[in-house]
Amino acid sequence: MEQINWKDFEKIELRVGEITKVETFPEARNPAYKIWVNLGELGIKKSSAQITHHYEIGELIGKQVICVCNFPVKQIGSFLSEILITGFPDTNNNVILATSDKNVPNGVKLF
Repeated sequence: MEQINWKDFEKIELRVGEITKVETFPEARNPAYKIWVNLGELGIKKSSAQITHHYEIGELIGKQVICVCNFPVKQIGSFLSEILITGFPDTNNNVILATSDKNVPNGVKLF
């Protein structure tokens, strides 16, 4: 594993945000959702996430997730993904979302 220093870590904008809207993404190569996340002062940002195995649309609304907010925008089919919603693979490589165990203000940075 490559080690980084504190200055490297400080460059990563890991912020918490609340999922406000979710749509199916039928044109994606792998099963995925289109997701809108309220990141407080950063506004609403979009992402595509391959989380359909463990999550239904209705249970995602209102959930706070941890996002990388300073990656370049990525074109995924016809959709522009502005953030990366983070998660961990289960034993079958299906994503489990990284979340905060208590609600915190949307947009607050991880430190």
